[in-house]
Amino acid sequence: MNIQVLSLFPNMFEGVFGASILKKAQEKGAVSLAVTDIRDFSMNKHNQVDDYPYGGGAGMVLKPEPMFNAVEKLVVDGKKPRIIMMCPQGERYDQKKAEELALEEDLIFLCGHYEGYDERIREHLVTDEISIGDFVLTGGELAAMTVIDSIVRLIPGVLGQEASHVNDSFSTGLLEHPHYTRPADFRGMKVPDVLLSGNHAKIAQWRDEQTIKRTFERRPDLFEQAELTAQQQVYLNKLKRT
Repeated sequence: MNIQVLSLFPNMFEGVFGASILKKAQEKGAVSLAVTDIRDFSMNKHNQVDDYPYGGGAGMVLKPEPMFNAVEKLVVDGKKPRIIMMCPQGERYDQKKAEELALEEDLIFLCGHYEGYDERIREHLVTDEISIGDFVLTGGELAAMTVIDSIVRLIPGVLGQEASHVNDSFSTGLLEHPHYTRPADFRGMKVPDVLLSGNHAKIAQWRDEQTIKRTFERRPDLFEQAELTAQQQVYLNKLKRT
């Protein structure tokens, strides 16, 4: 997969792209990550990329020329990448969207600043608008980093074990069950006996029930769209009664 980012502050990505899973994914050849400075494509000798809004109002608006010029420079060999605008007005991001984007070969992320984008960028350049939540950030960089991380970890071969992400929270539509590791007894706080039993069937049942319990306690709204097994539904009904 090839991921390109257009940003006014490309140095913000150095630490994130150069560490942890994203660094390992690049070393394995699973993904190529690159950041381009939007100012390099300005038509102004002062590298101006924003201007006052027509009609008046507060703030500055990102000009269309630099963004169009940059995208057109990056799109080569007849490729048709998904061009993603990070924007608080966009589609609310979730795991399903991450899984969808992880199947693409080429992605371009646009990171805005100031009062927003010239509307012609939105209407004629982008294929997707994404928001990571109902709040506003200073710019799109942090949001793009979040989305890119969630995508790259889904690419086959990136994580140490191929099944590592399968049971992640939201991958199944529900929250993940609790995890424990050594020591079995830490300051009197003990690991549940079932996890030490070696009985894989009982462990699987415990984890399944804990998934239902945790989702019921913390995000009951997720049950509205989740497809539960008959056994999960029985346990959920039991929780509701108690």
